[in-house]
Amino acid sequence: MMKTILALLVAAVLLAAGCTGGVATQGGNISEGTDNLKNTVNAGGLPVAARGDTVSVYYTGKLQNGTVFDSNVGKKTLDFTVGAGQMIAGFDAAVVGMKEGQEKTVTLSPAQAYGERNEEAVVTVPLSNIQGGTVEVGTHLYANGMNGVVTEIKGGNATIDFNHELAGKTLVFTIKMVKITKKA
Repeated sequence: MMKTILALLVAAVLLAAGCTGGVATQGGNISEGTDNLKNTVNAGGLPVAARGDTVSVYYTGKLQNGTVFDSNVGKKTLDFTVGAGQMIAGFDAAVVGMKEGQEKTVTLSPAQAYGERNEEAVVTVPLSNIQGGTVEVGTHLYANGMNGVVTEIKGGNATIDFNHELAGKTLVFTIKMVKITKKA
């Protein structure tokens, strides 16, 4: 029975995602035209970050109203390979051209971050189709590789939003480049 219920929930999510080409996801490549920065140095002789380099950064992410939603300052650096699709596209592109010790603040549109909200990624299913415990507003659910949150319970149904929580938002990141390891 639980497999059937989960299958119904997965089918509803797939149907919603299939209608629009999918839910906004993390990743993506840095903007075109940056490959010419590979193995370059700035005027001071220091290497600058380019596609394929591994970088270590500190960052603070804020909403436009100044609310901090994430930060690793004072913690472990965030390490990633530039252009490998490990980061949201705008963050990935923002580090290109930075040198060690440099700090900058960038504003990312929803398209450069987690995408616009996709209202077709909000589905309503009968509560009886959801197994595994008490379901209430705020309950996080996982189906077919996607995370969702219950946003409303009404008339025996649950409304589940599978959009990323930052979808549709303009984000402001302060990024400090700590280390650049050039691609071999």
